[in-house]
Amino acid sequence: MNPSNLPSRSLLTHFETLEDPRTSYLVEHTLLDIVALTICAIICGAETWEG
Repeated sequence: MNPSNLPSRSLLTHFETLEDPRTSYLVEHTLLDIVALTICAIICGAETWEG
């Protein structure tokens, strides 16, 4: 695939429109941070939430 045909938006920009259903005063990390870390973990071979 020719890279010039790919969208110019970053992966995280794509997820910025997600609504966070969590209770705001209990939030320690932004939803976007959790999504980014999850994507990185999957790329690195993570298969479960446990270490």
